[in-house]
Amino acid sequence: MAKKVVASLQKGAGKAYSKVIRMVKSEKSGAYTFVEEIVPNEMVKDYFAKK
Repeated sequence: MAKKVVASLQKGAGKAYSKVIRMVKSEKSGAYTFVEEIVPNEMVKDYFAKK
């Protein structure tokens, strides 16, 4: 599934977007989960700055 998303980002207007993956710690269990989003290239640094 991930290969299709990344491949579709390489064509046409998709080059203006990036797939970002962030690790988030769960408050309930203490385990880490991964949050994946597709954001515009200009917003990547802001995405990682927010908590």
